[in-house]
Amino acid sequence: MRSIWNGAVSFGLISIPIKLVNATESHSISFHQVHTEDNGRIRYRRVCELEEREVTQAEIGKAYEDANGTMIPITDDDLAHLPIPTTRAIEIVAFVPADRIDPLQMGASYYLAVRGALAAQPYILLREALKRSNKVAIAKYALRGRERLGMLRVVGDAIAMHGLLWPDEVRAPEGVAPTVNATVRDQELDLAGVLMDTLGEVDLKDLHDEYREALEEVIAAKTAGDDLPEPPAPSDNVLDLMAALENSVRAVRASRGEEPAGEAEVTPLRRGRATPKETGGRKSASATKKTAAARRAAAPKKSTAKSAQSVRKAAAKTTARSTAGNTAKPTASTARKTTAAKNTAARNVAAKNAAAKDTAKKTTSRKRSA
Repeated sequence: MRSIWNGAVSFGLISIPIKLVNATESHSISFHQVHTEDNGRIRYRRVCELEEREVTQAEIGKAYEDANGTMIPITDDDLAHLPIPTTRAIEIVAFVPADRIDPLQMGASYYLAVRGALAAQPYILLREALKRSNKVAIAKYALRGRERLGMLRVVGDAIAMHGLLWPDEVRAPEGVAPTVNATVRDQELDLAGVLMDTLGEVDLKDLHDEYREALEEVIAAKTAGDDLPEPPAPSDNVLDLMAALENSVRAVRASRGEEPAGEAEVTPLRRGRATPKETGGRKSASATKKTAAARRAAAPKKSTAKSAQSVRKAAAKTTARSTAGNTAKPTASTARKTTAAKNTAARNVAAKNAAAKDTAKKTTSRKRSA
């Protein structure tokens, strides 16, 4: 790899000759500016405003403009005489835990490569000291006309350096957070946690630039004269968080083949919805359904299936016992009722016959008296 800076790492009284190489590279697709009428390239020329002529790169230098507008030339030799030790050295000033570094400060990344065989031993010493301490080194260095802050850490068998912004270059997040008074319900937080667990972790090596791939597809279509691919329809609706979370969990599981993908029904939020106070603190039917859906999403699939099967078996046994008991009881009861009814009918017939005989005797007795 081509070096972009040569110098040394200053580690106390130890000096490690190194060269700085870029640790990253860009794979993004670049465009040229063209004249829209004939696709001719648009190029910029360096023109001296005093002589009104184009100048070469060799004729271009640096200068500082003071408050009066006077240009003060600054040469590379002038910069080499800066009264600071970081002009040609990366000076380590402290060792701190890595979590002390705010990611907002991190910028460009470089590798430190040794310059010559004599640099190997002190290089390895610094590398192993960083490994043992579980700390990173904070350093100052000068690059491209300014002093910068850096962080040194171990990457594999090499030492990497990340450029850092100075603390006063990081803006405070004032006026960034929402000022609207919004409430997040516990059910939404629970389902958000389920979504986080479902997404799980990822190997960063598996991620790739989908924008670049889509751009290559568009360029290929333009080159072949084919129709351009259709972009996805944008959506800027304010969504029901519960519905969106449920559908997100379902979509992630479906993409992994864990469960079939269902219809994603996302319900826009309605303005002026009733608050819990207005509904008397009772849960609505939709809230109950959403809570049940959240519980179903949170439960593992296999456990849910086994539980449902156990419930069905238990219900079947209970129903069988109930049916058997209910069937036996009505049979005995019906027999007793039938026997009682027959006895009552027999007594009624006997009573009627006795009354008829008694009436016949009385009639016969009156006739004889007459």
